[in-house]
Amino acid sequence: MKRIFMLGALAAGATQSAQAVDLKAGDWNVSVGGIVNAYYTQVSCSGDAVGGLALASQGLGCGGENNRTTIGNGLLPNGLVTSASSHQGDYDVKALIGIYNATATDSAIAQNSGVDVRQAFFTFGNASMGTLKLGRDNGIFGSNAIFGDMTLIGVGAPVQATQRGRVTLGHIGAGYSYMGYYGQVAYSAPKSASGIGFDVALVSPVADTPIVAGSAYSAKSSPQLQAQMSYAADGFKGWLGAKSQKFTAQGTTKDDLTMTGLEAGASYQAGAFGMLANVQSGKGLGILSDADQGDVTSKHVLLQGSYKTSDKLKLGLSYGISRNDEATPGTGGLKSNANLTAGMYYSLTSAITLVGELAQTRSKSFGGAEAKLNGVSLGGIIFF
Repeated sequence: MKRIFMLGALAAGATQSAQAVDLKAGDWNVSVGGIVNAYYTQVSCSGDAVGGLALASQGLGCGGENNRTTIGNGLLPNGLVTSASSHQGDYDVKALIGIYNATATDSAIAQNSGVDVRQAFFTFGNASMGTLKLGRDNGIFGSNAIFGDMTLIGVGAPVQATQRGRVTLGHIGAGYSYMGYYGQVAYSAPKSASGIGFDVALVSPVADTPIVAGSAYSAKSSPQLQAQMSYAADGFKGWLGAKSQKFTAQGTTKDDLTMTGLEAGASYQAGAFGMLANVQSGKGLGILSDADQGDVTSKHVLLQGSYKTSDKLKLGLSYGISRNDEATPGTGGLKSNANLTAGMYYSLTSAITLVGELAQTRSKSFGGAEAKLNGVSLGGIIFF
């Protein structure tokens, strides 16, 4: 559980126990740890030109080439995470700062100075009042999907346009919308004896951040709202979530947009077998970020099964699809992105997992065009 707190969204899918260095400083317990990973990815792209955020297209999937090789991060970046916890008065107090960086860039001499401070927050609370969080952290909506995604410690869709200078996509945009990182005030209610939990967050409103077009919406003054109800017992976990935010259209050619999203999912672990299913639906959910396709209704589905053949080896198969309901201008003609990944995850030590994955991503347009990205990924990840 320590590592889950340390890495927040990043570590919930990991398999090893925490390896962080713990220090005692007065009333404080200070923990320093992190992650480093690297994967050899070889991809090839074929098929038609598909517009918009088509992850399997030559432009995004293969970085403008027919074939490409990268040795870089998987779905997780490299990270250095420091946390501190204490019990003060009637409260359990925690604080965390996570600093992240990419492995691969397009230059052998330029400074690799792109630092991503995804997390910087503190929490306080107790068993009777619950926990209040203030600062920057991952969103609630979509977190269970990416936390439970087996490719979290691997690669998933090895999209080259994002792997160089950042990370691969797992099933982001091809199975679920990205949970995002936001400034927020969040509250987690005490878990009931029956296993029911409730989380809600007021999130700093964001503008849209499309990749292949200019920004079309800015944030209104009201915050984004995210909430989730969950239930957990005997290897089963289920959840219902929602989020909403108002966006102001830039210019006079578009109307204002209210993003709305609903989510339902479940996971179950019974001995060596594991499964996960997650469904999202709503308006303005986007492919890679909130409202990045504008005012379009979309659906995202993730299905996954895994089996541990031994204490060290896990095999898994996951399929995800993100589908737009109509060809609005913001989609660029994109109808769907789908990804199928087969993976092997071998725990070499308690800290190191070696990973091999085969993945195929398909993008389709409303006009009938289809693009295909085939990829192989080999590498590993260490948690310390």
